[in-house]
Amino acid sequence: MARKKIALVGAGNIGGTMALVLAQKQLGDVMLIDIAEGVPQGKALDVMESRLPMNIAAVIAGSNSYDDLAGSDVVIVTAGVPRKPGQTRNDLIGINLPIIKQVGEAIKTKAPNAFVIVVTNPLDAMVYAMQKITGFAKEKVVGMAGVLDSSRLACFVAMELGVSADDVQATVLGGHGPDMVSLYNSVSVGGIPLPQLMDKETFAKISKRTADAGTEIVQLLKTSAFYSPAICSVRMAEAYLLDKKSVLTCAAKLDGEFGVKGGLYCGVPVVMGAGGVEKIIEIEMTEEEKAAFAKSVASVKEQCDFVDTQIK
Repeated sequence: MARKKIALVGAGNIGGTMALVLAQKQLGDVMLIDIAEGVPQGKALDVMESRLPMNIAAVIAGSNSYDDLAGSDVVIVTAGVPRKPGQTRNDLIGINLPIIKQVGEAIKTKAPNAFVIVVTNPLDAMVYAMQKITGFAKEKVVGMAGVLDSSRLACFVAMELGVSADDVQATVLGGHGPDMVSLYNSVSVGGIPLPQLMDKETFAKISKRTADAGTEIVQLLKTSAFYSPAICSVRMAEAYLLDKKSVLTCAAKLDGEFGVKGGLYCGVPVVMGAGGVEKIIEIEMTEEEKAAFAKSVASVKEQCDFVDTQIK
């Protein structure tokens, strides 16, 4: 049986990291695509030359042409400008939207059957634009944010409690920005509800750090995070390619779920498998969390309203 094909549009820090991780996991052949001449080809060759010690057979190639999207089973889009110190994700909307328009048209033409994962910021607006441009079924176009935000929350809870991060289950809802909502009662540690282990005041501080986690890394690196976004994107691709039925939080299109109308994309728990987003899981929230979620959705709507003025 032929290996699956995974196209990575954008061969920057995230794209290069994804190429390596996808190869290690042997999820399929990888095609790195970028407008920068030599960059996708060079990174692909670098990973290819490590196949012997990694004991893998996957083929990793680089290209400067969208024609090489053809035949892709999954397309992960990171193309765009990363944040710099002092910038918010929303500051990038006018810069990255034209890029997403170009990429979306190429995917629509060259890879009409692909499952599309958008990573470009501002995330919720960019995945909304991608689905609008491609016209793909909402189940086949998603945004990578909730997996990352929930992973960051789990990391900080584990650090605070001095436990292993893989024992922590956490959920962060809403837009991928400062208004994201960490759910106190939905966190557990080794099956133990977090309220039995951590007071709400401490959790509030951790929630704030989670919402600001991307900014914290930008201030340190002088550019956007890339290891964790790359690995979280691969997690989503893996759930789709292997039909894992994984429960993941991602930016999914909402048509009434969680009370959100208008087809906005927002971070919510979903079941992800071979059908893409196979189910959206609605969970209970406190009144305080509902209010915070509504505020986050309002921020997302403002971004998407701008997209609507640019894409008819």
